[in-house]
Amino acid sequence: MDTELILRVYPFFLQAAVVTIQLSILTTILGLTCGALGAAARMSRSWVLRAIGATYVSIFRGTPALIQLFILYFGGPQIGIQLDAFEAGVIGLGVNIGAYMAETMRGAIESVDKGQREAARTMGLSRAQAMRKVILPQAMRLMIRPLGVNINALIKGTALVAAISVVELTYTAQRYIGSTYKPFEMFLLSGALYMIIIYVVGIGIAWLDRKARIT
Repeated sequence: MDTELILRVYPFFLQAAVVTIQLSILTTILGLTCGALGAAARMSRSWVLRAIGATYVSIFRGTPALIQLFILYFGGPQIGIQLDAFEAGVIGLGVNIGAYMAETMRGAIESVDKGQREAARTMGLSRAQAMRKVILPQAMRLMIRPLGVNINALIKGTALVAAISVVELTYTAQRYIGSTYKPFEMFLLSGALYMIIIYVVGIGIAWLDRKARIT
């Protein structure tokens, strides 16, 4: 174990960790947005929207995220889509995780007892009002933990953007391995930083879950 090397390079890994955190935050926001839209489409009364939602979920859950990143970053310029590596990483991973989040949200909403919907309609609420005031507040409590699992998977999945040269933790580890020939130390350091990020996020998700169950 070359601890001297680890101490020498860890400031550069901290800079890469900031990029990983930025990527995770932006991708989570995009994923939640795509997930909400996808879930709404999947539960729509319109068969066209249901078909669009089902197609979106099937494509992005049925193909590897790395292939999706390659198509967006390397294939995009052929159809006029010019993105830098970071932008491609955010969009590619965000749309991918959104497909998983869409099913998580849909499952939580559909797990709310149907009697709740019927009671809301009996009280004179419209379908939209019943969804907003009765169903969603209950579904939110049910979807926090599964969405937390999605977010943790997303943070670990940000390592994929190293393949398109985003200078995050995995890319930084690979770069220093090439100059130091110390793969154990470099991947150990990057893995420890991933673990810290995920641990902090896990604390936040657990806090949200407790608050939701109290209220």
